[in-house]
Amino acid sequence: MSKTIKKVGVLTSGGDSPGMNAAIRSVVRTCAYHNIECIGIYRGYQGMIEGDFKEMGPRSVNNIVNKGGTILKSARSVEFRTPEGRKKAHENLLKAGVDALVVIGGDGSFTGGLIFNSEYDFPVMGIPGTIDNDIFGTSHTLGYDTALNTVVDCIDKIRDTASSHNRLFFVEVMGRDAGHIALNAGIGAGAEEILIPEEDLGLDRLLDSLQKSKASGKSSSIVVIAEGDKIGKNVFELKDYVEANLPEYDVRVSVLGHMQRGGSPSCFDRVLASRLGVKAVESLIEGKSNYMVGLKEDKVALTPLEQAIKGKSEIDRELLRVSDIMST
Repeated sequence: MSKTIKKVGVLTSGGDSPGMNAAIRSVVRTCAYHNIECIGIYRGYQGMIEGDFKEMGPRSVNNIVNKGGTILKSARSVEFRTPEGRKKAHENLLKAGVDALVVIGGDGSFTGGLIFNSEYDFPVMGIPGTIDNDIFGTSHTLGYDTALNTVVDCIDKIRDTASSHNRLFFVEVMGRDAGHIALNAGIGAGAEEILIPEEDLGLDRLLDSLQKSKASGKSSSIVVIAEGDKIGKNVFELKDYVEANLPEYDVRVSVLGHMQRGGSPSCFDRVLASRLGVKAVESLIEGKSNYMVGLKEDKVALTPLEQAIKGKSEIDRELLRVSDIMST
């Protein structure tokens, strides 16, 4: 029989993403709604080891739904990867009377939660927070929609310069192992080519595509590249290769970097965070553990944490076809 949940701890771990604060707010207020106490754990698992806790009530999360980043901060914890570190964390949770954890983060954070549960039978629920959208079991992770809008806005501005100077711009976006941002933002911003880790376009095809663009009368071009794309060692080497083989192009590189992870979350991310926070707490109350709450066909659904970690988030093949047609 599952134990009664009286106090829930909430933490954010790994990379920050817009929508994390909205999720914290949702967890805290859902706890209050069900007359459960809530504790904020600062700096992720490291804060759990150091006992960096703060009681949180409905008023302590006022005016954060619109803020990017995370008020609970985030930190990588090498110590939590050791049995000794996890033992300290467990002792601190027991001392504070915490019965269950809501972990907002990515697959690394979920892996930590899964190991912690296996060692101490401690109830854990995960909320996916990463702009890369690379977690299995949800169509959208927190921050992904906001990042897409940020990238499209940046590319729109870059296109103004590209058009004015007849230039080719390589725009590198985040996505170490997944091309979701590059593919969707590339289509949304009208990019001529999109390079993603899942599809090896090849240097020859890229050159061929750029030559066709030039021949068809395009005076400027935008190529969106996911940072994990395998064509070149990096975007600057790719620039050098294209300039060496297509000297008629004046090539520029823009690396968007961490601006994609910041900013006020979109309405979609705020609503998603609110839905996932409610489901996470209510699932713990129902005695569930070791699940991630996510979005499947616009319904909030549970996926076992192990599947969320090990499963692969697939790229939308139809979008690849749309991208090819749009670059004509």
